[in-house]
Amino acid sequence: MVGMTEHRQPTRIDAIAEGWVDTVARLDPVLAVYIGRESAGLPDLSPDGHAELVREAAAVRAALAAADPIDQVDRVTAADLGGELDLIAESDAAGLHLRDLNVIASPAQDVRQIIDLMPQETPDDWAAVADRLRAMPVALGGYTETLRQGMREGVVPARRQVEAVAELVDGYAAKFFAELPGGAPEAVRGDVERAASGSADAYRALASFLRTELLPTATETDAVGRDAYALHSRRFLGADIDLDEAYEWGAEELARMVEEQERTAREIVPGGSVADAIAALDADPSRTLDGVDALRRWMQETSDRAVAELGASHFDIPAPVRTLECLIAPTQDGGIYYTGPTDDFSRPGRMWWSVPPGDTEFTTWRELTTVYHEGVPGHHLQIATAVFQRDTLNSWRRLLAGTSGHAEGWALYAERLMEELGYLDDPGDRLGMLDAQRMRAARVVLDLGVHLGKRTPEGGAWTFDYALAFFRSHVNISEAQSRFEVQRYFGWPGQAPSYKIGQRLWEQLRDEVRTREGAAFDMKDYHRRVLELGGLRLDTVRGALLGFDA
Repeated sequence: MVGMTEHRQPTRIDAIAEGWVDTVARLDPVLAVYIGRESAGLPDLSPDGHAELVREAAAVRAALAAADPIDQVDRVTAADLGGELDLIAESDAAGLHLRDLNVIASPAQDVRQIIDLMPQETPDDWAAVADRLRAMPVALGGYTETLRQGMREGVVPARRQVEAVAELVDGYAAKFFAELPGGAPEAVRGDVERAASGSADAYRALASFLRTELLPTATETDAVGRDAYALHSRRFLGADIDLDEAYEWGAEELARMVEEQERTAREIVPGGSVADAIAALDADPSRTLDGVDALRRWMQETSDRAVAELGASHFDIPAPVRTLECLIAPTQDGGIYYTGPTDDFSRPGRMWWSVPPGDTEFTTWRELTTVYHEGVPGHHLQIATAVFQRDTLNSWRRLLAGTSGHAEGWALYAERLMEELGYLDDPGDRLGMLDAQRMRAARVVLDLGVHLGKRTPEGGAWTFDYALAFFRSHVNISEAQSRFEVQRYFGWPGQAPSYKIGQRLWEQLRDEVRTREGAAFDMKDYHRRVLELGGLRLDTVRGALLGFDA
């Protein structure tokens, strides 16, 4: 593998991959913003827009098949990009885009969320925001056309998701777009207000369509079934897995997490339960942060310390990657997430915390592992290191490739790695990590159980009420948060299990490489190699390290 400091001459396959990034950025201006490219407007979410994506993908797939790899970098790129392009064709044939509506990650949310990443400091920044807002009615109209095509073809989302998204977008219209212009400079505020009002109207129209047209045709069945689920799983993992074995493994892994968490709880409160340990930790003032400003400072200090210490010992961290900004998100939905740096690092990687209204106290024991998950050695180290590989990798590998299993699986792998490295020796901090890992294991069982029509551990059906009770028995969050999470799994099949299954695949790969290399295996060197590969499907990572015929 070419190292970070060596320059590699681009090849024909690199050119094909670069062309695909250009095409995707043109077709999806939202994605272009995420990777730091200049863009205007919003994607064409109509059936014609989707058809153009499918045509472009087929043309690139043919060009890729006709190009000969000249080195290992090419072989990895060809395998990975080819797999992605094939998945686009298969998903189109299955009509997945016709029912692309769920409570957390679908075009209904994507159209609005792009505003969060746009600069909002100067009048010119706000003029660009207004331009994007003016594009929302057309984008949402195209999305409505696609959902209508699904209605005609009998490919519709579940009723539960339609109802939830209608309520969500009503909230966008009533709150987000009403409040947004307040931050604009006076010189452009009137323009922003008019554009935001048009966007609010477009979202109200979407909510009306969802309730009056789509809802009566929506399916009462939440499960997508085995064939569709296999596609979703491959999309999120970038790997083919035995779904039935994964369900059984998930149940076993959950039992292990429960036992480990109960054992750790007894270290905190001798003879006590997990609930007793949580109560003791929550009552410990040394583990409590008072106020949002204190939370942000703690996030930044914790992140900076991890970067400095790990960069001096266990990882090669390039200078631009050592900057990670910890911020409070402009939304208030309770999510914690990471956004990667732009191609030139002019916008650094950022860790965002979306604090719900009224939340003023935060516990470090719960969230220490979250900082490692979102930052270093988790998402930021993986994603920003890929962006840094400009001399070695094409833009596909640096900016666009990868899956949830690759990124989220790595982040869970990073949490366990920090335990191995001694950063979670404190039993309270370790309990927080196990709390998160237990939730991820429970999601494997729940998600696969629901969508594959499995029997519950008690032999019954995976109804929503059962799934909610099952989830609540394993997770220490509020009733409202639990309900949202379970709704998410019911509407976004395959995504939630990709965290824990991705972690499993990362751990299995490390063990295989260690076994193959024996005494020559070096952990720091291994991590350098996998991070310098850039974003990939997990099957491609395995092929890159062990051979594609292994």
